[in-house]
Amino acid sequence: MRASDEEKRQQIAALRAFQARNAARCDAALRRLQQVARRGENVFEELVDTVKYASLGQISAALFEVGGRYRRSM
Repeated sequence: MRASDEEKRQQIAALRAFQARNAARCDAALRRLQQVARRGENVFEELVDTVKYASLGQISAALFEVGGRYRRSM
């Protein structure tokens, strides 16, 4: 089942509102997550706090900067 255009617009609006509400705390949360990942510490524990301020896309981009993208070997 696919989302309707209206559902897509609502979801994008909700994402933008979430990002706007958390703009002041997002960068610091993402930096802490990156530091934890670089040190090889418990990323999951830090993610529990990070998701309060950053979207999945923002988190994915931050972790990509640290560790790159997984590529399945063929």
